[in-house]
Amino acid sequence: MVSLTLVNFSRNGSVSLTNRKILLGIGGGIAAYKSADLVRRLKERGAEVRVVMSHSATEFITPLTLQALSGYPVAMDLLDPAAEAAMGHIELARWADMLLIAPATANLIARLRAGMADELITTAALATSAPVVLCPAMNQQMYANAATQDNLATLANRCMTLWGPGSGSQACGEVGPGRMLEPLDIAERAEQFFAPKLLAGAKLMITAGPTREAIDPVRYISNHSSGKMGYALAQAASAMGAEVTLVSGPVNLATPAGVKRINVESAQQMLDAVLADIDGQDIFIGCAAVADYRIAEVAEGKIKKSSETMSLALVRNPDILATVAARNPKPFTVGFAAETHEVETYARDKLQRKNLDMIAANDVSIPGLGFNADQNALRVFWQSGAEDLPATDKLTLANQLLSLIVKHKNNP
Repeated sequence: MVSLTLVNFSRNGSVSLTNRKILLGIGGGIAAYKSADLVRRLKERGAEVRVVMSHSATEFITPLTLQALSGYPVAMDLLDPAAEAAMGHIELARWADMLLIAPATANLIARLRAGMADELITTAALATSAPVVLCPAMNQQMYANAATQDNLATLANRCMTLWGPGSGSQACGEVGPGRMLEPLDIAERAEQFFAPKLLAGAKLMITAGPTREAIDPVRYISNHSSGKMGYALAQAASAMGAEVTLVSGPVNLATPAGVKRINVESAQQMLDAVLADIDGQDIFIGCAAVADYRIAEVAEGKIKKSSETMSLALVRNPDILATVAARNPKPFTVGFAAETHEVETYARDKLQRKNLDMIAANDVSIPGLGFNADQNALRVFWQSGAEDLPATDKLTLANQLLSLIVKHKNNP
C-alpha cells in the first residue's frame, strides 16, 4: 500500500487550469477548425490562452476568430514591431507555462525535428523552457510514413510530449490514425498534466453506472444512474496520478484519458470484474448503482403478453461493497448511498453494516441533483465525523471527495 500526500483543494474546483498560461500553436491543417473550440475548452477551465499561428494555418481559420475567443491578438510575425523590443517569440516563450501545438501537421513536425526557426511558431518552440506538447493531425498515410514516425520518435526523445493522434474518418475520406484528438480530450489532458499528484503511485478502482438484470433476451431491470459521478471520480483520480480501473455498467460516456475501463452489464458481472483485479488496489470506490435484486429465472425467449398481470420472482444480488470491505487486507473502501429520505440515518447504517471506511450520501429527491444531472451534493460520513460537500458540478465534487479520502486514509 502506498502513502499518499495530502493536497488541499478549494471548493471552486481542484483539477483545473486556473492561472496556467497556455500558448496554443496552430499548424496549417484542416484540423485547425477544432482549435477555436480548444481555446474555449481551455479557458473555461481557467487557463489564460494566447495563440500563435503558422501562416498556412490562416488559410483554414482566421486570426480574428481566435483573437475573439482568446481575448488576445494572435501572434504570427517573427519580428513584431508591436512587441516589446520587437522580439515576440522571446516574450511568448518566457510567458508560457506550456506550448501546446494543435494541430501539429506533418510539415510542422518535420520542421520542429530539424530545429528550424523559420516562423514564429517554430521559433517559440526553440526559445521556450516550458513543456512542449504536440497533437499530431494529418492524413493516415502521412502519419504512417517512416519519415513522420522517425520525426515523432526524435521529438519524443527530446522530451516533447505527444497526445494522439486519434483514429477514424478523415477529411480526405480515408479512415485510420491521424485525427487530432477532440478539444475536450486535449483540455482534460492539459488538466492532468498540471494537476497536483495527490494520488501519485496509488491504485484505485471505481465502479460506475447502473447494472442491467435481464428478464428475457429483450427486457431488463435497471435504474436511472447515468454514471456521471463515477466517471468524474475516475477522471479526477487519473489526473491526480492514480492508476485507475473503472468497472462500468452500460452508460453513454467516453472513457476518461488514462483510465482502464472494463464494461459489464449485470451485478454478478460487475462483482466478477472487481474481484478479478482487486488485489493490490489501495482505494475502492463503489459509485455504481447496483441492482439489489435480479430475476430468479431469466426466460430463454421473449415473454409474450398473455394476461393482465405478471409476477416475477426476484433473488438478492451479491453485495459488491460488502464483499470488498470484508477482504483481509482490504483497500480503503468508500461507498455511495443514494437516498430519498432520512439520508443520514440510512448512510450511517450502511457505513457500519458493510464495514466501510467512508460513505458519500446524496438526496436524489432534490431536483437537478444526483441521477442524470450534471451537478450533485454529498454528505460524507466516516466513523468519527462527517462533512458536507455543497452542490456543484460533479468533477469539482469528485476532486473534493478524493481530497477527503486521502486525508482520512492517511489519518484514520
